[in-house]
Amino acid sequence: MTDNKQKRLILASGSPRRRELLSKMGYTFEICAPDVDEHVSGHASDIVFTLAQRKAHAAAEHYTEGVIIASDTLVSLDGAPLGKPEDADDARRMLAALSGREHEVFTGVCVIDAATGRSETRSVRTGVTFRALTAEEIDAYIATGEPMDKAGAYAIQGGAGAFVSGLDGPFDNVVGFPTEDVRQMLERFGM
Repeated sequence: MTDNKQKRLILASGSPRRRELLSKMGYTFEICAPDVDEHVSGHASDIVFTLAQRKAHAAAEHYTEGVIIASDTLVSLDGAPLGKPEDADDARRMLAALSGREHEVFTGVCVIDAATGRSETRSVRTGVTFRALTAEEIDAYIATGEPMDKAGAYAIQGGAGAFVSGLDGPFDNVVGFPTEDVRQMLERFGM
């Protein structure tokens, strides 16, 4: 009988934040970040659900055994998804729209057992409220470059943490990896 702790774990993501969070959870893993078509429409919770599945299934094609985990995160304001900004003006528009308001962050997580094809997918929600931001604060934050590769144009674990006045749900979900949900899912897959 094999020790389940030795089962191979593959993270289907190139995100440094997801790598860091999974490492902090105590897991040893490989990286396989497949390119997938990320054009999906619908509600943010459905989009991240679908994209997490696409990423996990694309990675699973490269393995005959092991557990693959994939994730995708989107910010949603008034039901409209906010992806990564195209440029500084787009980041400015997003941050101004989030200023003084509550928005939602959804992360989809998909786990697949490559040997059996068994899978589980879920979407996790966190409500985030920003205090009112000045144009100067927004411009100074954009000047750091941090917003440019983040959904909703901000990193809660970075400089934008100072913008948050309220949180309803897991903090690490906003970072892009809801660790408690991930742990529960991986345990059900023998990890």
